[in-house]
Amino acid sequence: MMPLPETPLGRLRWAVADTRTLTGRALAHWARRPGDVAVALLFPVVVVLLMGYLFGGQMEVPGGGGYRAFIVPGMFAMTMLFGVETTFAEIAGDKARGVTDRFRAMPTAPSAVIAGRGVADLLHSVAALVVMACCGLAIGWRAGDGAGRALAGFGLLLLLRFALIWTGVYLGLGAKGPESVATVQMLVWPIGFLSSAMVAPATMPDWLGVIAEWNPMSATVTACRELFGDPAPAGGSWAGRHSVLLAVAWPLLITAVFFPLAARRFRAMAR
Repeated sequence: MMPLPETPLGRLRWAVADTRTLTGRALAHWARRPGDVAVALLFPVVVVLLMGYLFGGQMEVPGGGGYRAFIVPGMFAMTMLFGVETTFAEIAGDKARGVTDRFRAMPTAPSAVIAGRGVADLLHSVAALVVMACCGLAIGWRAGDGAGRALAGFGLLLLLRFALIWTGVYLGLGAKGPESVATVQMLVWPIGFLSSAMVAPATMPDWLGVIAEWNPMSATVTACRELFGDPAPAGGSWAGRHSVLLAVAWPLLITAVFFPLAARRFRAMAR
């Protein structure tokens, strides 16, 4: 067995090299399953088309504007949220097949096992956003406030995805197998739909609208609509007026909670 690095710089290089290797492993798995990747990328596109063309004529957007332009930023964020299921299934599958235990028995940097999955999932999310943006442009959505603000909006979406990766890792390490993904769906879907992704909180009952406005999903969606130049108003509440601030604060808080929990659960697997 190779001696482990003793200096902090050596351990950092070791972790980066192993993270790159395990990221490549995840991408190679996707390359061998192009059908699964295509379904994952096209599912949110189908939802946008269904919502935009089947229901768009009946949906009124507060402040004016078309529903198709309104829903695209919401589906960007929903795609980031649905990624929790992908992270969960991959982590739980590796654990159930004993792959995670084999990595632990090898001279692999412990942080690289989950960091490699995180980097791969983030790259997958970038691809998903590219596909979604192309779909949005095809149905009339435009980022009308300039390239800089549009890039900032996409950055907030990826920040949300980054935070949710550690949620998926934590839940996946505690699961019995990937078939438990139904439990995660029961958590993910209510969070997604109880937000401003599909409808404006102003159209909900007052108490439900307050919950929706303070949903981390709503913060990212509202901030993206603002940065993309969407005409839908953010609302007069504190959360609506400070959506960009909350779109940064919520993911940082989620990361601060679930990253150490995931690392602790991973270390506990050796006991």
